[in-house]
Amino acid sequence: MKVNAGNFILKKLIKLMTLLVAICILTFVLMELSPIDPVTAYVGASTKVGAEQRVLIAEHWGLNKPPVERFMSWFLSLMQGDWGTSMIYRRTVLEVIGQKFMSSLALMAMAWVLSGIIGFALGILAGIKEGKLVDKLICAYCHLLISTPTFWLGILFMMIFSVKLGWFPVAMSVPIGMLAEDVSLLDKVSHLILPALTLSLLGVANICLHTREKTADVMRSDFILFARARGESSRSIVYHHVIRNVSLPAITLQFLSFSELFGGAVFVEQVFSYPGLGRAVVQSGLRGDLPLLMGIVIISLVFVYVGNLMADLMYQVVDPRMREGHRA
Repeated sequence: MKVNAGNFILKKLIKLMTLLVAICILTFVLMELSPIDPVTAYVGASTKVGAEQRVLIAEHWGLNKPPVERFMSWFLSLMQGDWGTSMIYRRTVLEVIGQKFMSSLALMAMAWVLSGIIGFALGILAGIKEGKLVDKLICAYCHLLISTPTFWLGILFMMIFSVKLGWFPVAMSVPIGMLAEDVSLLDKVSHLILPALTLSLLGVANICLHTREKTADVMRSDFILFARARGESSRSIVYHHVIRNVSLPAITLQFLSFSELFGGAVFVEQVFSYPGLGRAVVQSGLRGDLPLLMGIVIISLVFVYVGNLMADLMYQVVDPRMREGHRA
C-alpha cells in the first residue's frame, strides 16, 4: 500500500497530538512536585497578606482543588480554546504568548538566518581547504564555540560591545522609559543585533562542521576529478558541483536545529533581559504560573515539531530512497 503525502502528514499530526498530551501531563506532574508554592510566589515578599487572603487567592486561581481535578479542568478548557489566565501578567495566556512569541520569533529568525549563512560559508571554505591552515583554524573555531556556554558568550559580548565600545544597547528590546508609540524600527533592530549575534554563533559550529565533511567528500569524488580534467576552474567546480550537492543536507540540518535554537534563546533572553518567550518560561516556572508555563510548553513543542516536519518533508520530496523506506 502506497503511503501518500496526506497519510504521511496525518501520521505526523497524530504523533504530535500524542506527544502534546504526554508533555502536558509530565509538565504538570513536575510542577506539582516542585517545592514552589504558587500562592507564596504570587504574593511575593509581602507580609500584609494574611492566611484568609491566601485562602481566597488559592480559591480564586483554583489552587485549592486536587491536582487531577485541576489538570482535567485546564485540559477541558484548552480543548474549548480557553488557555487560561496568566497569574503573573493578569492577562489571557494566548495574549501573553502572542506578544512574547513575536519578540522571540524576530530574535530566533535573525539568529537562524545568520548561523545558516555563516556556518555554510565557513563549512564550504574549510572543506575545500581540507587539511590546510584555514581548515584547521575554522575547525578550532567551531570546537571552541561548541564548548562555550551561551550565557558566558552573551555576557562577554555585552561587556565588549555594549559597556566597553558602546556600539549596542546593554539590554532590553526597546529603550528604557520610552513610550511604545515612540519606539522606532531602528531602536528595535539596535536592541536585537547583539542577542541575535550571540544566539547565531552557537548554531554556526554544527552547520559548519557538517558542511565541511560533506564538502570534503564531494571534493574527493570522481566527478570532481573529471571536472578538473576537463579544465573547469575552481570557482566553477564550487558553484556547479559543491554547493548544489551540500546545500540540501545543510538546509535540512538547519530545520532540525529548532530545538537548540529555542533552548539557546532561553539563556540569551535571560542575559540580555529580552522580553521574549524564553524569559517568560523562566518567570512562569519560578513563580508557579502553571497556565502560562503549560501554554509555552505547547507552543515550543509545536515550534520544534514543525521544524522537524519541514526537514522530513524536504527529504521526502528530494530523496526518493526516503519515500521507499516509509513504504517498506
